[in-house]
Amino acid sequence: MATVGDVTIQEDHWIGGAWVSSPATFDDVSPIDGQVIARVARGGAKEAEEAVRAATKAFPAWARTSREERARLLHAIADGVEKRLDRLAIVETTDNGALLRSHLRGVMPRVAHNFRFFADWLLGLGHDDFETRGHRNHVSWDPAGVCALITPWNAPLMLATWKIAPALAAGDTVVLKPAEWSPLTASLLAEITVEAGLPDGVFNVIQGYGEEVGAPLVAHPDVRRISFTGSVPTARHIARAAAANLTPLSLELGGKSPLIVFADADLDLAVNLAVEQYDNAGQVCLAATRLLVEESVAAEFTERFVAKASTLRQGDPRDLATDIGPNIHREHVERIDGFVRRAVAAGATPVIGGGPDTDLGGLYYRPTLFTGVAPDSEIVNEEVFGPVLTLQTFRTEDEAVAMANSTKFGLAATLATGSRERADRVTERLVAGTVWVNCFFVRDLQAPFGGARQSGVGREGGDWSFDFYCDVKNTVTAPGGWNG
Repeated sequence: MATVGDVTIQEDHWIGGAWVSSPATFDDVSPIDGQVIARVARGGAKEAEEAVRAATKAFPAWARTSREERARLLHAIADGVEKRLDRLAIVETTDNGALLRSHLRGVMPRVAHNFRFFADWLLGLGHDDFETRGHRNHVSWDPAGVCALITPWNAPLMLATWKIAPALAAGDTVVLKPAEWSPLTASLLAEITVEAGLPDGVFNVIQGYGEEVGAPLVAHPDVRRISFTGSVPTARHIARAAAANLTPLSLELGGKSPLIVFADADLDLAVNLAVEQYDNAGQVCLAATRLLVEESVAAEFTERFVAKASTLRQGDPRDLATDIGPNIHREHVERIDGFVRRAVAAGATPVIGGGPDTDLGGLYYRPTLFTGVAPDSEIVNEEVFGPVLTLQTFRTEDEAVAMANSTKFGLAATLATGSRERADRVTERLVAGTVWVNCFFVRDLQAPFGGARQSGVGREGGDWSFDFYCDVKNTVTAPGGWNG
């Protein structure tokens, strides 16, 4: 058992309604101060097999459970989240370094909302019957089976429940493999599901490293759905494993999203949108890390951006006045710094930032903005996943669109303009799963979410989630011919 603040947390796996240990453990280190906060069970093929077996055993009864009862249990889980909101927030802040104020005000309430939304959506899920030459067509959504859900470390519980909630609502059973850099709130969620009355084996958590426990999980022949959020290289490994069993995949991957600022935009709004991209120390897949600014306003935009960014307060994320906390792990900070150093060596100019904040410690990286970047440079084309932005200029609308679409990614795009007509023209041409116009990070669970190109495969949200987590079936019935 680990203790964070006054919260006690299980360090073992949750399999089939019981806590299960492993011979080996791994250290879970807080990015705030580098202290070990837990020694977590380090699973492997054995634990993956046990979890899939438990989920497989629980599936028939859960699949037969009525929609109304599944929805009731999901609402009970949401109740449990809301009751423990403060404790979940402090544990996750300590575990992954994201701002406590964000967890309290937005992230943990969103966790509860994920369960409530999909519970309610389930009850309204349906398609009108229709006729074909007098025959009745009836569409239904049948539970698919065991779902392997592999989730990231940047918003652990919120992004996990974005997958868990629709899978459970659909009548599937779940094996969750949380990221090893932020594993703790998954165990707290397991306790919440018990209190809510979820049957044993319906929800399982296996801890450990991807190559040791994640790999055998996604390769298991009894897994019928895989949903993954993370990096492109890991997604390729998962896709190869899934191919052997033809297991359907949903992949939400990296991004290198643009923020396009036209000269007719409200520059104060545009600057605020740009500085917002440093949220969560830049560890947001949707972040618009490429600032594309019309040449005629670039100098003024840059001046205002620097002034606004200089007001950001970096420090302990448990302090509600902090704007930017640490990055997740020493390995990740070294990766970020490698990108920055190579960009400087290639001739880019850091207008602000350019290295760690040595006063705070090695995991606090200063918000950085580069100008003078070449279009084909690494810093422009590869995902850094840290507080590092680039600024490029354009002269024409066509040039702006071409620059926005120039990377291998297509997760999101943000547009700042005062012209509705221009917004309509440009958004139609952008390659992105989500486009925001004069706003950022406005998300509704009924909207489709996913990426284009190497930013992902598939869409989730609303009906799209149930289409993925279910086997959608059409039953065609001939007219007449009944014996009574």
